[in-house]
Amino acid sequence: MARLQPILIVIGVLATLMGLLWIGQGLGYVHWPASSFMLEQRAWADRGAALAVIGLALILAARRIGRR
Repeated sequence: MARLQPILIVIGVLATLMGLLWIGQGLGYVHWPASSFMLEQRAWADRGAALAVIGLALILAARRIGRR
């Protein structure tokens, strides 16, 4: 189980960062890349929020594994 902890943390951090990017693009704060189909689309902001929450949950689960 100890080997699983760093993997879950990396996946959780990447998912959280990607979710924040999707939120920024969906709300129109981040215009990168300029031709993205996700720009100013509220549905992508919602999906990004869900992905960020999943990423944070993975990080918390990995921290709990490390305490055992």
